Amino acid sequence: MSALKFPDAPTDKKALEESTVFSPRFDAAGLVTVVVTDAGDGMLLMVAHMNAEALALTLETGIAHYWSRSRNALWKKGETSGNFQRVVEMRTDCDQDAIWLTVKVQGHDATCHTGRRSCFYRTVGLNDGKVTLADDGSKPLFDAQQTYRKPA
Repeated sequence: MSALKFPDAPTDKKALEESTVFSPRFDAAGLVTVVVTDAGDGMLLMVAHMNAEALALTLETGIAHYWSRSRNALWKKGETSGNFQRVVEMRTDCDQDAIWLTVKVQGHDATCHTGRRSCFYRTVGLNDGKVTLADDGSKPLFDAQQTYRKPA
């Protein structure tokens, strides 16, 4: 558990947008959206969420931590797969309700739980009036079923 606390966001718009005080604006569920890109080539790797504890741990350790909405639990990225995300830079947007991480991925250089480098491995298109998904050809870099299997 981190002892790091974040100040409440200023109510004055100018202060929020121009001050040097980091005061992330968490939503009603206590989360802030995080966009993650690769520090080397800028590839979009994933979009996730952080609560205050995940954000504090990320700042303190330099390893990305998130809040898993599906598991309702804190999640240290790479803890199971070995594909840790070392934070190179953290930015926030103008009204501090979104965070952008640039990271170096260790391990297999894969971010997605499917074993792929990026969670964005499908393109969305329109074909004869129907919305379609097409695989971009990227292949898993590790065996996700083996890595994430439940112990017997």
